[in-house]
Amino acid sequence: MERTVVHADPERSGDRAEPSSEAGRVADRMAVRRRQLGISRDELARRAGMSTAYLREIESRADDFDPAALARLAVVLEMPYDELTTGRTDAPPGRGGPAAHPVLVRLTEQECWQRLGTHGIGRISYTVGPGKEAPVVVPVNFLVDGRSVVYRTDPAGVAGIRAGEPVAFEADHVDEQTGLGWSVLLAGTSEHPADHESLEALERRRGAGPWAGGRRDLWVRVLPHQVSGRVIRPLREA
Repeated sequence: MERTVVHADPERSGDRAEPSSEAGRVADRMAVRRRQLGISRDELARRAGMSTAYLREIESRADDFDPAALARLAVVLEMPYDELTTGRTDAPPGRGGPAAHPVLVRLTEQECWQRLGTHGIGRISYTVGPGKEAPVVVPVNFLVDGRSVVYRTDPAGVAGIRAGEPVAFEADHVDEQTGLGWSVLLAGTSEHPADHESLEALERRRGAGPWAGGRRDLWVRVLPHQVSGRVIRPLREA
């Protein structure tokens, strides 16, 4: 029976050994970084003081190889050793891979609000420019207030949207272990709440403190005209 060889890099068409999963991830990180720096495998090997054949061996079994050789490669690739061998700790979500047999299911409006909970981190999106052609997307820490979302910001900052502007808010979650997750989108207009009693109540709530720090006196409310969401579930739960 013919054996299928898995290559961590398209340039590895001549390899014979199938790398372990961990070695494949290290090889992927090296390949991505090489492309960012604009250097070939041969150039990487030369700068690290090794042959290209030796570099291929490292790529195929980097989880059980000379740490000193990996350290030399990390220096040439201008990345920390731990990032090369185990990946970034602050990497964006979604690196764990998709779930087995996933299906995408629409959420009801009630389910959307249940997913948002009481507070968290999301993104505000709006457009700027003479013809409103330039999109702006800003992360904010938010509170759910009734059937709206509110956040605090600097009036002169990028999230200080004027009242009455069209705006969208999005929040999501992904489980790295299972590959499952959800996304909720609110589309509506912005409002600047001014009732002092209500604002004082919001300020006392958990999650109200601005994560970005500094003085942020402007409260912005997203009044949604449309609420939509989707969830990725295993096929058996659809």
